[in-house]
Amino acid sequence: MLWINLVDKTGSGLWLSITALYFVVVAGLDTASTGLLLGLGGVAGIAGAPVAGRLADRLPLTRVLLAVQVVRAASGLLLLFAHGFWQLLPLVALGSLGERSASVLTKLFAARVAGQDRARYQAVQRTVVNLGYTLGGLAASAALAAGTTTVYRLLLLGDSLSFVLVALLVARCAEPPSATRTVAVGAPVTTAGTAARAGTVTSAGTAAPAATAPPPRPAGPWRDTGYLGYAALDSVMFLYGCSLTVGLPLWIVTRTTAPHGLAAAVFVINTVLVVLLQVRLARYGNSPRVAANSLRQVAVWFVLSCAATAVAVLHTRWAATVAVVAAAIAFTVVEMIQSAVSWELSVSLAPAHLQGSYVGVHGLAQSTSRCVGPLLLTSVVIAAGPAGWLGLGAVLAGAALLQRRMVLRRLDRPGAGVAEAPLSVVPITFSEQ
Repeated sequence: MLWINLVDKTGSGLWLSITALYFVVVAGLDTASTGLLLGLGGVAGIAGAPVAGRLADRLPLTRVLLAVQVVRAASGLLLLFAHGFWQLLPLVALGSLGERSASVLTKLFAARVAGQDRARYQAVQRTVVNLGYTLGGLAASAALAAGTTTVYRLLLLGDSLSFVLVALLVARCAEPPSATRTVAVGAPVTTAGTAARAGTVTSAGTAAPAATAPPPRPAGPWRDTGYLGYAALDSVMFLYGCSLTVGLPLWIVTRTTAPHGLAAAVFVINTVLVVLLQVRLARYGNSPRVAANSLRQVAVWFVLSCAATAVAVLHTRWAATVAVVAAAIAFTVVEMIQSAVSWELSVSLAPAHLQGSYVGVHGLAQSTSRCVGPLLLTSVVIAAGPAGWLGLGAVLAGAALLQRRMVLRRLDRPGAGVAEAPLSVVPITFSEQ
């Protein structure tokens, strides 16, 4: 799956670097129409996470992921022949839907394969993802030196073909173990719930007693108010992503005396630090309780990152530059810690038999933040000046501390059913035949 991520994100790096430019230069849209196109497409992508998660609980995960990659490839290839806003919109929406679906499915695959070592696996995966984006971005930058429409089309074609290659790689992957799918010897595959009700037969041929009925669990994530509250607070904290990619670059250009080139350097700083440090910082998500307590560090880094951004309005050029670099580093550190924490808690707080549905609902948090974040940062935070950034830091830190309290309360609740155990061992049901 790491190779799949590398290929996927390298292709995505080709496209993300030129997305807006493609619609203006090749498709002939104006900037306002391009913004509307990408915004509406992003809204469609919100549905991808919960739908994909629910399907992963009912169908083989690898087959769902294969279908999603085929959809992404098809939407990209069809974009090459689409013209006008209304032809482009459904294809952009389809691509966004596929991108968010693939993100959730890849996360589920990693959680099921890695088990209790999922925090380290996620860190390695994020490192690979950043390498892929870097390779794709560098290739796109070199190609854009030509500046022709043919180059733009070739980059989009490269992105689409990367999904074809990913689909072929996924087709070769074995299905990871799941709490809702068991392997049967001499009998059709049954669900864990069916085996528990009917009882099992040991390898010696003797009947084992039926499993004791588990304590009542939520019928689904939409009825689990505790998990919904956790996900809602995560959607607030995910604003750090837009702060780094949208807010800080715009702040550099419009409100500070720092060199405008730092707006591009922010991404370099972010990528290099993630590649160097993400695996080391995975320890902040080693277990549900460790992850919950790490939210205190997340709160501190939120305050530091936003405060450094606010200070960047200093008139002295070197001081503004130092503040901008400090803000970029702080936002990257909080990204690495919070991503490890969010990964662990989103999986471990979910009942094992509904893990896909729960993680899918959690995926809404990041999707919603992506849609709301740019508008919030430009119209509220940046418009309010330094006070806006200080206020944002206080809100993000408050969300982190409140989430810590909610999660610890859930972990301390009797019969919480937190998924501490690895999912790498498949339960085996022997038939009576």
